[in-house]
Amino acid sequence: MSLATTLRDRLGLFARLLRLPVPPPEPPVALGVVDGRLAPCPRWPNCVSSFATDRLHGMPPLPGRGGRDATMARLRTILGAEPGAHVVEDRGDYLRAELTTALWRFVDDVELLWDEDAGVVHFRSASRIGRADLGTNRRRMERIVARLAEAAGT
Repeated sequence: MSLATTLRDRLGLFARLLRLPVPPPEPPVALGVVDGRLAPCPRWPNCVSSFATDRLHGMPPLPGRGGRDATMARLRTILGAEPGAHVVEDRGDYLRAELTTALWRFVDDVELLWDEDAGVVHFRSASRIGRADLGTNRRRMERIVARLAEAAGT
């Protein structure tokens, strides 16, 4: 990360904490699917992913009960019900949403990727700015896991 990017992110964070109107930061260029995988989490504790293997970032993938279409449809509904959620990309096997917090207007990116071979949905949920999120992304994904289980009737 360049010095200019770091400075811009820190100023944006400070402005949000003061509740000043500032535009949201641009999405990271590393979002999306590359070679069947989502981008790795940064070293900071503001991201969780089913591809991560360390305790800080790792979580198991979401179960794909009922196949791709049924599972992804459930996840679209569940994600759409999350506060501040806005789906920005939907390709059937890949879904990306931006979630904006109400109070300070922080933006998190959530990506969901259907894995046909394993019959699961891999995910990545990460904050755009800051180094810590006080567990927000992990709690969000735990909530989505619970709602997906309810919706699938398990």
